[in-house]
Amino acid sequence: VVIYKSEYKTDDRGRRIRFKHQNGDFVRDDDGQLIPDRRGRYYRQWRDEIRTADDIWNEVAAASKVPGLTSAPKLQPIETRIVMLQTGMRANIGMKISGPDLETIDAFSIKMEELIRDVQGVRTPSVFADRVVGKPYIEIDIDRREIARHGLSIREVQEVITTGIGGMALTSTVEGRERFDIRVRFAREYRNSPEMLKRVLVPTPTGAQIPLGQLADIRFTTGPMNIRSENSFLVNYVTFDAQSDASAVEVVERIIETLDNKIQSGDLVVPSGISWTFEGEYRNQLRATERLMLILPVTLFIIFILMYFQFRSVPVTLMIFSGIAVAWAGGFIMLWLYGQPWFLDFSVAGISMRDLFQVGQINLSVAVWVGFLALFGIAVDDGVVMATYLKQSFERNATSHIADIRSATIEAGLKRIRPCLMTTATTLLALLPILTSTGKGSDIMLPMAVPIFGGMLFQLITLFVVPVLWCAWEERKLTMKNIIEEGELQ
Repeated sequence: VVIYKSEYKTDDRGRRIRFKHQNGDFVRDDDGQLIPDRRGRYYRQWRDEIRTADDIWNEVAAASKVPGLTSAPKLQPIETRIVMLQTGMRANIGMKISGPDLETIDAFSIKMEELIRDVQGVRTPSVFADRVVGKPYIEIDIDRREIARHGLSIREVQEVITTGIGGMALTSTVEGRERFDIRVRFAREYRNSPEMLKRVLVPTPTGAQIPLGQLADIRFTTGPMNIRSENSFLVNYVTFDAQSDASAVEVVERIIETLDNKIQSGDLVVPSGISWTFEGEYRNQLRATERLMLILPVTLFIIFILMYFQFRSVPVTLMIFSGIAVAWAGGFIMLWLYGQPWFLDFSVAGISMRDLFQVGQINLSVAVWVGFLALFGIAVDDGVVMATYLKQSFERNATSHIADIRSATIEAGLKRIRPCLMTTATTLLALLPILTSTGKGSDIMLPMAVPIFGGMLFQLITLFVVPVLWCAWEERKLTMKNIIEEGELQ
């Protein structure tokens, strides 16, 4: 059992406490205790090198390293149960191995454990193949000829074994609201070893008592620890986890490539009847990718149709739609910046900006794509505001020359830049609590918020793109109109 303290000293409600400090050091009383002070600093209880949950996990894995044992994936209790409901295994990623018998599956699973542990991107301490075979059993093989010679049946011998060794519930006792079975069986000293079991007496119809050792072969044997089956095949699991800087899909693809190379070179021989699949987060990502390939185009099409119903013009709709392309690029730029070691690598008032905004590599996941879907709907807001007023400006002002078109465009742009900036600013400010959150659910909300924040930040470019495109479109219309009129006059 590993018990660790919170990062900063807290009160009974879990709130951080400030303590008095002087010249960079905390002041203590005569008993050596810290002195609370509202204007003081928080007291950090972790070592300086411990900064994240992964650092704690690495320390635990190193301290609990025991020969013959392996670690487990870094999962929280609730997360473990959710993962088990999804895949049946206690890990983010796992390999399901099916085969004809338990011995073959067990040997191949151990081989896979050795190979997967050496793949780049795999968290080495988390790799573990469930041991299927190896649990000790006491096997009692009844000699049918011997029991027939004494006039016994299989059922009679098994009743003695069941009652004397396993125990039989005869009645129950009531103690308040609780019920307890009263079981009868031999004392422990008469059944704690195969030698003692051989001395168990079995009554015969003639009244003679025959030792069980004369009627059956009693021996220790190894058998399965558990038996799993899926789709009518026996199954075993090899569980593992990916490192923080690698995605589940990348890790599994590297494992598949490694196994293929081993098979082609002859270093890995796959027994007859063995097959395997990868489950967990990898399978979820593949399913999500298939759905997103349909959802993304449908979402963009619906946004396009809504914009068209508003302006009744395909060119105007495409101008507004350019904001989605800009926001899309901005979202990916922000994801790239989060993966750079120099991004926000400075401190303000002693607070590291990288720690505050949880800057680190973010792999593409379902949460990231959900953030992009939300971004698409928000990204067209500024374009709609700008295009609406541009339309009104050109309806109000007659434009017979290019100078008039540019003047009307500048007028509309200047009057609508403030509302657009306010719309974007409120969105960005609303995302700051999510970007700095560290509580439950932050691991899902942060990948959703980062592309939205980056997309809206870069989407400000549309304040210039939409007016410029609108002006070019109006100038082209005027030029074509003049060409047609000159042609009619000639």
